Amino acid sequence: MNKTLNKKKESNENIENVGSSESQISVFSKRIKNLTEHLKSNKKDHNTRRGLMKLVGKRKKLLSYVKSKSNERYESIIKSLGLRR
Repeated sequence: MNKTLNKKKESNENIENVGSSESQISVFSKRIKNLTEHLKSNKKDHNTRRGLMKLVGKRKKLLSYVKSKSNERYESIIKSLGLRR
């Protein structure tokens, strides 16, 4: 939990908004990027690969939730994170 709060302080986002869908998606995206880099050098690490797939699924569910609520917020998240090129 403290890691998440520290990352939020570094990225100049509002601390009170840690539980919002947008902030969770950004945290998941950072973790996905780190795990992807790890798996490039450790190809046989299947436990990490499974964790990566779970994170991708969680992010996908959150993105679909945000899209169902507000298409404008969804588009802004995708642009800011560089997803769906």
